[in-house]
Amino acid sequence: MKICDLCPRRCAIQVGKYGACRVRMNVEGTIRPITFGKPCVVHVDPMEKKPLFHFHPGEKILSIGTAGCNLTCLNCQNAEISQGDPFSFETYDLPSEKLPKWAHAENCRHVAYTYTEPLVSYEYTLACCQAARKAELTNVMVTAGYINEKPLAKLIPFLDGVNLDIKAFSEDFYRKVCGATLSPVLHAARQLVAAGVHLEITNLIIPTLNDKKENIRQLCEWIAQSLDPNIPLHFSRFFPRHRMMDLLPTPCETLMGARELAKACGLHHVYIGNMESPEGEATFCPTCQAVLIQRAGFTIIRNRLDATARCPSCGTTIYGRFW
Repeated sequence: MKICDLCPRRCAIQVGKYGACRVRMNVEGTIRPITFGKPCVVHVDPMEKKPLFHFHPGEKILSIGTAGCNLTCLNCQNAEISQGDPFSFETYDLPSEKLPKWAHAENCRHVAYTYTEPLVSYEYTLACCQAARKAELTNVMVTAGYINEKPLAKLIPFLDGVNLDIKAFSEDFYRKVCGATLSPVLHAARQLVAAGVHLEITNLIIPTLNDKKENIRQLCEWIAQSLDPNIPLHFSRFFPRHRMMDLLPTPCETLMGARELAKACGLHHVYIGNMESPEGEATFCPTCQAVLIQRAGFTIIRNRLDATARCPSCGTTIYGRFW
């Protein structure tokens, strides 16, 4: 029996067996991910798809994903690979040392670890981040952030940007919908901010489950007061998925209302995803309200920011990495 100390689950895994994530295996007393070097998805995406709106906007990013997840979200949009049998997927042969060559071949200077939960393939994600950093590529992680402090601290020096998915500001929601807990996720967010990693946050609003104004307000106030009001927050529209096929899509007015509530709580950059919204997709200067970046979906229509990251109208410095 071996304890996996990667995430708060701390699974006790017998030799030859797997943890709750279905990919971390006890191999003769050592916990290893069976997904090491074997992503099941490799694709080139726009940066905005992560979503990251304040991190090298408009650029391409090589995105890789491995099977497995340490959450069991009932609404998972990638349940086939996150919740399925890891041995049932075709995989790519992509050792970490070959990752930079693949990125260069695709004319990408950024790499994302995404689609499922990159943290359950921790050793592979870390090795890829180290190889990418050595090749002067930037590393982006899209994650639910359900990880213990020590392994995250080891990974952080190699991370440039993170989109953290905070499912709801509710322990009850996390237990019932995700099979997890909220507090470790909040701790991971503080850890990332303290280390200077570029952070953006996503919150999927699900009708009847986490769409109450008070729940949204608590999340926004926590970001503003415990992290930084400049951190971008992306409210995303829910569509029926996985084990939540009985719910309707999030009403557009709910997302627009959440955006206004977030701004009233003091957040400076609030976006809306999975629906068309010219205002909800644009970046505004928090001081003079000038439009700095116009978007249509994942496409940049106009970008007025340069490497100085200053508003050309009033000189305010905008949170992010724009070149």
